Amino acid sequence: MNVRLPAVAGMFYPREPAILAREIADYLDQADEDRLSPGFPKIVIVPHAGYIYSGAVAAHAYDLLRPARGIVKRVVLMGPCHRIAVRGLALPGSDAFDTPLGRIPVDAEGVKLAQSLPQVCVMAATHAQEHALEVQLPFLQQVLGNFSLLPFVVGSASASQVCEVMEKLWGGEETLFVISSDLSHYHTHEQAGVMDKGTARAILDLHSGLGHEQACGATPISGALLMARQRDLKP
Repeated sequence: MNVRLPAVAGMFYPREPAILAREIADYLDQADEDRLSPGFPKIVIVPHAGYIYSGAVAAHAYDLLRPARGIVKRVVLMGPCHRIAVRGLALPGSDAFDTPLGRIPVDAEGVKLAQSLPQVCVMAATHAQEHALEVQLPFLQQVLGNFSLLPFVVGSASASQVCEVMEKLWGGEETLFVISSDLSHYHTHEQAGVMDKGTARAILDLHSGLGHEQACGATPISGALLMARQRDLKP
């Protein structure tokens, strides 16, 4: 079996399973979001820094997914590439992903569906050290329990190409989409505040023209917003 091993355990989040599970539980308990009635989100956008920086923020999205446990069986996870560039959307070529909390199988049927699209490729190298996807997995394991995974590193692609992949994998309530993205980088607090409020407003208005200065995961976000408009979803 070809398994993608954790690359940033012990750096971005704790390596020890008990400590990791407890830390995530604490973040979720502190979030205490008002539940959607009925149901849970189809798409969430979550940050991917080290947990000490982004864990509490990510927990606000994951807390809304507590009712999805036992219902969501497949997670389509999309994030940007930080290390090795790729054209299109890259699958890892792995059968499973390991985390300190256990093993997550890659959804073989979904892989076949996705690979019918020309913008989807297989590139293990771009996944090998990529933290943007990895840091989401322990949160998903803690909240959802058992599920299969379709992980995409999104490189040089258009919003419409991302949207096309999402449409192909849309499914029903058993399928969840997670978009991994931080917002602005390397600005003063004041500058970042102004930029990030503008980005948040664009997301709430379902404007799919975000740039990478606004969000490192601008491409998968823009694809998700395009999909949301087509499906008449409400942010």
